[in-house]
Amino acid sequence: MGDFYIQYEYWFAAVQLVLAMFGMGATLTADDFRDVLREPKAVTFGTAIQLLMVPLIAWAFISLSGVAGGLAAGIALVAAIPGGTTSNIFTYMARGNVPLSISVTGITTLACLLTTPLILTLLITEYLPGSFRMPAAQIIRDIAFTLLLPLLLGMAFLRALPRLAPGVSKWSIRISLFVILLIVIGSASAGRLDIGAFGAQNVLWVLLLLLILAVAGWLAPRLLGLSRADSTAIEMELVVRNINLGVLLKASIFPVVPGGDNRLGDLVLFTMLLYGALQLLTAAALIALRRRA
Repeated sequence: MGDFYIQYEYWFAAVQLVLAMFGMGATLTADDFRDVLREPKAVTFGTAIQLLMVPLIAWAFISLSGVAGGLAAGIALVAAIPGGTTSNIFTYMARGNVPLSISVTGITTLACLLTTPLILTLLITEYLPGSFRMPAAQIIRDIAFTLLLPLLLGMAFLRALPRLAPGVSKWSIRISLFVILLIVIGSASAGRLDIGAFGAQNVLWVLLLLLILAVAGWLAPRLLGLSRADSTAIEMELVVRNINLGVLLKASIFPVVPGGDNRLGDLVLFTMLLYGALQLLTAAALIALRRRA
């Protein structure tokens, strides 16, 4: 399993992301995005927080903590990717403003065509080998063909076959979750998810980053005077990142070289998957707190 996964790591990540985004698209119509016009304040602040504040937090975190190499690259990836379908689901469960969550996700997903390679270049170039060149064009292609195109196709499917769309969406997302499990199993069997090699201190750094984002996600919308429902939506967008996209970009930017030195890429992957696991636990706690409130 380990050798097979290493050979096809990129395609595992691509298939998972395409299924997830198609499933999300099959639940959306153009009407879902009209809130961009109805609630310009919340949408504008939510988008700015995602595209500006999160990268600034990551930059300050990397600079002040002194982390470098694969851990710094993994943190930069966390900051450079938008929220995803999971943030919309968690917003619903926490009784937040779901249309706002969907709108911010949609806008930041479109924007990440340009912002993701820019953020990565600004944050991590100095921590990578001198011969490394950020594959910006490839990142843009990956985002366009595995994120935006499946989303649009899912929306078109809903419009053409509205009765079939809910079932197709449900199974697309379920299969995408199964592929995530295969990615974890494949990475573990290839010896790339070694927490001992990753180090307890690095685990604490990732946890600290998550806690900082959670505090910022709670504080920023309230300082801006947004409602409880709007604040909950933006909080989830800030904390819950599209780790699926991060795994795909990792496979694209740091491909596995059979028999080569893959330590940098392995650290990036472990950082992404660890953050993904921790964000689920954090989101569950936030949902419980918001539902009680």
